Amino acid sequence: MDFNTLKKNLKKDFSSFKKVKIAILGDSATQMFNKAIKGFGYEEEINFEIYEADYDQIHQEVFDINSGLYQFEPEFTIIFFSTQKLLNRFYKDKTDKIAFGDDFILGLDSICQILDQTLNTKIIISNYVELDNRLYGNYSNKIEVSFLYQLRKINFELMHLAQKEKNIFITDLNYLQSVHGNDFTFDEKFYYSANLAFSLDFYAVYAQNVTQIISSILGSFKKCLILDLDNTTWGGIIGDDGMEKIQIGTLGIGKIFTEFQKWAKQLQKRGIILCICSKNTEEVAKEPFEKHPDMVLRLDDIAVFVANWNNKADNIRYIQEVLNIGFESMVFLDDNPMERSIVSENIPNITVPELPQDPAQYLSYLRGLNLFEIASVSENDQKRTEQYKVEAKRKIEMKNYTNEKDFLKSLTMVSTVNPFNNFNIPRVSQLSQRSNQFNLRTIRYTEEELNKIINSDKHYTFAFSLEDKFGYNGIISIIILTETNPKTIFIDTWIMSCRVLKRGMENFALNSIVEFAKGKNYQRIVGERIPTKKNKLVENHYQDLGFKFENDKWSLDISNYESKLNYIEKK
Repeated sequence: MDFNTLKKNLKKDFSSFKKVKIAILGDSATQMFNKAIKGFGYEEEINFEIYEADYDQIHQEVFDINSGLYQFEPEFTIIFFSTQKLLNRFYKDKTDKIAFGDDFILGLDSICQILDQTLNTKIIISNYVELDNRLYGNYSNKIEVSFLYQLRKINFELMHLAQKEKNIFITDLNYLQSVHGNDFTFDEKFYYSANLAFSLDFYAVYAQNVTQIISSILGSFKKCLILDLDNTTWGGIIGDDGMEKIQIGTLGIGKIFTEFQKWAKQLQKRGIILCICSKNTEEVAKEPFEKHPDMVLRLDDIAVFVANWNNKADNIRYIQEVLNIGFESMVFLDDNPMERSIVSENIPNITVPELPQDPAQYLSYLRGLNLFEIASVSENDQKRTEQYKVEAKRKIEMKNYTNEKDFLKSLTMVSTVNPFNNFNIPRVSQLSQRSNQFNLRTIRYTEEELNKIINSDKHYTFAFSLEDKFGYNGIISIIILTETNPKTIFIDTWIMSCRVLKRGMENFALNSIVEFAKGKNYQRIVGERIPTKKNKLVENHYQDLGFKFENDKWSLDISNYESKLNYIEKK
């Protein structure tokens, strides 16, 4: 999407979109980036409220507690650097050039430390696009006093800094430059006349990248990849050509589809749910997954496999029902334009990329879209496919029971309840970042913020895991309680994975926190639902649990509380 398109978006109506406060700090002119990110916010249905610091005032804004930055209190602070400015600084720096990169990272670390201590803000930093002054030619790669060596060192150490500080995220401008090329990235005329670090259209690409990071932190990201088979996952038509003649392997066209499968496999290992939706006879469609020696993807990699002759929109609705995730979290890939059109027209919010006609371009096109941006990872990601396959088995078995009570008893469910700790914090943070439907207040917490909560004497934390006869679900619900006065605790956060809906976990969790509250001599539990476009599922949550609406909050007197019925045993 080019800059002019984003600029036109500025005239459109943002009033119904979620408001997000961002601050932009740059060492070069930022006005074009300001317009680009505001315009791209329209594409993501985000109404960015923007504080734009004066030109090259990063240190002044951060180290002056009375600056406009602190008055604005941004949710996200975007810091972007110009390679041209870095080069000028490198020329002027009279200290040892070998220490240039280390000194820069130390200074940046101090900026981030101040922001983290004084503002509840996520920090998004751009790395440096490459600009070699060519004083040493290729020898720049071997000599520490060269600018190129120090620039690459800064980019490398920036990754270490982001690993150390959980509130720091990196916009990979260096990668974007490598994809689009120098002619697209830079416009020397604008740099010399207006001090703009990049071309106008590169600002559009930059804005898109930053917005994708913000969206993922806010919990909007893709969880599921649905694949067609013929001429998408492999070359040829399995029903006509037979398993032996489909195109996969290490030679010719087959190599294209093998590389595509490797990409999908790595997404699955990372935690993306893989599903199949194909117009085929199921037995025929599954045969390559079971028997073809060159197949990278196997049935174990697929959470839900649908191959029949029904229309694909209905089949995707079935997949969504099994997975119990929103359509906005799903991506559907199909080589056939007609099938893409049917799905996109009948299933609002699903992402259906317009794949190139040439399969050789599939991967470069999909990588450029950056559909699977995330803000965190955990060990649980690698187990997600198996968990959803097990959930599909549960749904099938449920059909064998005439009533829900007997089905729930048959699951022999067991839950472990633990406070947050160093072992479960990554998964807890991930639930906080990713959960949208069963999320009462939609407050997002990073691992660093959760560690602060753990060490607070005013907060109590609960991580609920669930296991049944089909397998272990891992941590599926979290609750954070905050003391508001000696008699009352407030439910700051109540989140639950939609995979375990309708199994009585809400009742079990409430019983658990009531038991805890009584043990601490509290008399009342107060809850709140902050409505969002995605959490209508829990609109009546507190009412259904017996809370009463008082003073804009939901309140439960626990003095005469009667334990809620459920079929979950506490371990």
